[in-house]
Amino acid sequence: MSADPPSSPALRASDADRDRVTELLRAAVADGRLDPVEFVERLDAALTARTVDALTPLVTDLIAVPDGGALTPPFAGTSAEPPPELVTIKERHGAVRRDGRWTLPHRLELRTAWCDVMLDLTSAVRGAPELIIELRVTGGNVELVLAPGMVVDANELSVRHSMLEIGRDAGDTTPQTLHVRLVGRMRHGRLATRWQPPHR
Repeated sequence: MSADPPSSPALRASDADRDRVTELLRAAVADGRLDPVEFVERLDAALTARTVDALTPLVTDLIAVPDGGALTPPFAGTSAEPPPELVTIKERHGAVRRDGRWTLPHRLELRTAWCDVMLDLTSAVRGAPELIIELRVTGGNVELVLAPGMVVDANELSVRHSMLEIGRDAGDTTPQTLHVRLVGRMRHGRLATRWQPPHR
């Protein structure tokens, strides 16, 4: 794919424009709309694109348009709602569930005691290549449901009298789409991960 069509207007693409397209491509390969070869080809074109017109063809077949309306590329000037910087979930002696198409913040604080927590990230909207989950968890279970290409790093998580069951994904060739960083502490609890394709 050409990085800059000769007919491109003078509207220059910003780093933020290229980042938004990159995230769309990562989400598309994670849910199977692009194969790894197409992903690499489009990613290379996105990283070298200099204009908005050069970026648009890379994602036009990946954005759902409701009711057959005109497609609006997610570039500067069309401003999609930015993801929140921080979301805090607090619960005691209950249950927490987040699934479906929810927007991931840059940082998620999980402050729970003796709760069952399920965070399904498979269809979540990602605004950045990394999600930081800060745990302040005492008792109960935390389950992370992940799509292929998501990688979990628990090296900064302090655990005591707890069980961590962080497995690997299915072992396919999906490029990394999201880095999930676990920080904070867990006491007398259990944290487990499982991978599954995004819901259709």
